[in-house]
Amino acid sequence: MTSQENNAELLAALMRQEELLKQLVAAINKPKLGLHSEAGSCKIYCNRHNGSLWYTLSNGEPSAIAQTALTGYLREIKFEKCERRGKEVYKLLATILADRTYILESGHDTHFAKGLLAAITLLTPQQLYSPVTIQPQPGTDESVLFCRVWIGSELVMANYNEQTDWRETSKQAIAVTKAANEIVF
Repeated sequence: MTSQENNAELLAALMRQEELLKQLVAAINKPKLGLHSEAGSCKIYCNRHNGSLWYTLSNGEPSAIAQTALTGYLREIKFEKCERRGKEVYKLLATILADRTYILESGHDTHFAKGLLAAITLLTPQQLYSPVTIQPQPGTDESVLFCRVWIGSELVMANYNEQTDWRETSKQAIAVTKAANEIVF
């Protein structure tokens, strides 16, 4: 067999593999069929204001989330200006794709937001091809909520302090997330 024939066979095998990967991604991204209660996204509020670590709102009423972690693909990190309790505030929104789309919301300058941003800056876009696990962690003060980020079984050890440049940290976390999602999807 000539080198040219070997190259042709290799190219054909790679093309078959690429087609199978496209089919796999399409199957993963298909919506659920039939009856279910998971239309749209689910916003999760990450703070301790309502007696739990995180909660959802249903008809304006908080509903505690009993699960202690959320695992999925980090799709987006962004900041949004909104109004809460009659004041204009900035919120960090992290979009996680799992069994449905989850949007984690936290104050932009909370320990939860800082922990999430600091951890994501330590990751590469390639690491974000795998699911991440977000785990709210209560502080000793009843109003403090930290964020732990896991890649597989490895905790991402992210430190921060008063000297941390949060504008730069935010830009880096957004860039890593964006790069990961531009390459994969």
